[in-house]
Amino acid sequence: MNEAVFSQIAMLVLLTGLIVWMGIIVWDLAKKSKAGKFGTLALFIVLGAGVVGFLVKTVMVEIMNL
Repeated sequence: MNEAVFSQIAMLVLLTGLIVWMGIIVWDLAKKSKAGKFGTLALFIVLGAGVVGFLVKTVMVEIMNL
């Protein structure tokens, strides 16, 4: 396994872990602030928009490089 393959696999695994960890943090934030169903949904939509934007950007870059 060369360095490029290792970097790609590590990036995928660690980035997935980071996204999951951020979801756990948002869930804990909603629970501690007693946000309710609507507040929890709003937190996940607003704070998750950054993750969605990153994923969309990544897909668009890959499509443009084809």
